[in-house]
Order: sequence, then structure tokens, then C-alpha cells
Amino acid sequence: MLNEQLSKLMVEQVNKELYSAYLYLSMSNFYDEKGLKGIAFWFKTQAKEEYEHAIKFMDYLHDQNEKVTLSLIEAPKGDFSDLKEPLILQLNHEKFVTASINNIYKVATENNDYRSLKFLDWFIEEQAEEERVAQDLLEEFEHVSVDSRGIFEFSERAGARRK
Repeated sequence: MLNEQLSKLMVEQVNKELYSAYLYLSMSNFYDEKGLKGIAFWFKTQAKEEYEHAIKFMDYLHDQNEKVTLSLIEAPKGDFSDLKEPLILQLNHEKFVTASINNIYKVATENNDYRSLKFLDWFIEEQAEEERVAQDLLEEFEHVSVDSRGIFEFSERAGARRK
């Protein structure tokens, strides 16, 4: 059994990861509807990864004999003002998720829960990568020419990263 607070935070993280998947599907839809299949594919693949993160937390919780209760997933923003807005939102969202994982890690540390710390180490590394990639995508977008060819090439490069 986990510490009650740690269990609660991990269950909440399951729901945050599922929301992340939902958010990235929304972004994928946005770009797909703009004809930018590459970046749409990138976000669709990102959504699958976030779903897998939720499953990892659920599996860990079940291995610790903890109950996992799923909550309602809020509808994510689906209409964006321009092509850059989802990239900014993605970076901010990844920072939010990192803060959440760091808080879980802090509680596990305070409770000397070394098993949970070992489990969370993977997520700490993953979030560093997630933030770096989100930052890289945003910076790359800011350097492309804002004509349709530049945007299309950016989209295709983003999609190729995930294949």
C-alpha cells in the first residue's frame, strides 16, 4: 500500500495523462483540418504516448494494491487562433505535467518510498525530453518562413520525427 497522499496524487496523474492525450488529439485534429498532415501525425503519436503514460501509472498503482478511479476528462481547447498557438500550449502543458510529476516525487521522497521513486525516475527523464522537444518544435516553427511552403515543410519535418 502506498501513502494515502501519494496514492491520491498518482491517481490524479492518471487522469492528467489521459487529459494530455485528449489535448494532443485536439491539436492533431486542428492541424489535420488545416491540411498539415505531418504535424497532425506528430500530435496523434504524442497522444498515444500520453495514453501509455496513464497506463503505466495505472499498472503501478494496481501493483501496489491501490484503487484507480477515473474522473471526467475536461474537453480540451480545439479551436486555435493560429498555427503557433497549439505549440505554445503544448510547451506550457508539458511544464504543468512536469510540475505535477515533481510534486509526486517530492511526496514519495518525504515518505521514503524508494519503490515509487524508482518508478518515477522514468517519468522525470521523460518529462525533460517532452519539454525539450516541445521547446524545439516551437523554436523551429518560429524560424520557418510564414508562407505556405515553410509551414508545410515544418509540418512534414515534425511528422517525420515520429515515424
